[in-house]
Amino acid sequence: MRTTSVPSFSFHTADRIREAVDLPGLLEPIADAFTAFSTADGAQAPVMVLPVDQGGDSHIKAAHLPGDRHFLVKIANWFPGNRARGLPEGGGFVALFDAATGAVTAVLEDEHHLSDLRTAAAGAVCARALSRPEATHATVFGTGRQAELQAHALCLVRPIERLHVWGRDPGRATLLADRLGHDLPHVDVTPVADPERAVRRSDIVVTATAGVTPVLFGSWLRAGQHITALGADDAAKCELDGACLRRATGVYVDSRDLALRYGDLHVAVARGEVTESRIDGEIGDVLAGRVPGRRTPDDITVAKLIGIGPLDLAAAETALALLERTAGRPGLTAGCGTRCADTGTA
Repeated sequence: MRTTSVPSFSFHTADRIREAVDLPGLLEPIADAFTAFSTADGAQAPVMVLPVDQGGDSHIKAAHLPGDRHFLVKIANWFPGNRARGLPEGGGFVALFDAATGAVTAVLEDEHHLSDLRTAAAGAVCARALSRPEATHATVFGTGRQAELQAHALCLVRPIERLHVWGRDPGRATLLADRLGHDLPHVDVTPVADPERAVRRSDIVVTATAGVTPVLFGSWLRAGQHITALGADDAAKCELDGACLRRATGVYVDSRDLALRYGDLHVAVARGEVTESRIDGEIGDVLAGRVPGRRTPDDITVAKLIGIGPLDLAAAETALALLERTAGRPGLTAGCGTRCADTGTA
């Protein structure tokens, strides 16, 4: 008689992950992951972007850091058309594997939640490392979930007093500004129709859009600013024009290799607007003290993020530890090899 063994890995649903993991708790793990990726010999973070002809895309990312207990494979799907269908735009899961045996340790069906949080935490880490400590005015480009999280993230690391929100859809910008004004009562949050004016008044600018044409232009920048650009994460997308990269006194990336394959720097290099030498270093090099970041108060710094697997690894390991602590035993739903509820039923 054939028997089926029970899988030994734990399975965690998005609801439980949202309950266990918050943005502040990821800041230091994400900072450590940036540093480890840029400084550890043998760190690996392969990426594949799969466009889907139904209007979405799937990002497959993996990560291994030498000496770490786990390695990771993540599938993060993004289908903007789901908004009109009343469905979540993001989906996917994260799988952790034992680095010694290759066995599955845990599957986290996070519905893009961990990806959202780790990206927001990465933005906060970049602002903390590169913006002026006294920065109080900020502008966020974008009206989606990531733009909202980036606003919250900035307030964790800088004394933000005034926040502008701009989006291609003014109605959505107003709705986001209203939510942020409610959630951040100490901040004056306003939607803006003139992005150039907002940028000129800002100490920090975050771009979290999904367009293929620039939304931020170098002619708008002024001395002392910091820009974090994170929306352009494939070969076609672009948020910054070439002049932004040329005017910056320092351009820093999460991964030199990925920045030259995807997003703003890839586009600018392909157009001959800048060369590969425009990259001054990786964020992890700055955090490790191997590359100088902001040198003077008048510097203009740019952090260009594509999204690297080691950040997902840090977020997933942090989430797993919190979930196990909450459950009081390893794996809230240990042994569930198929989708099951938190009660353990199929």
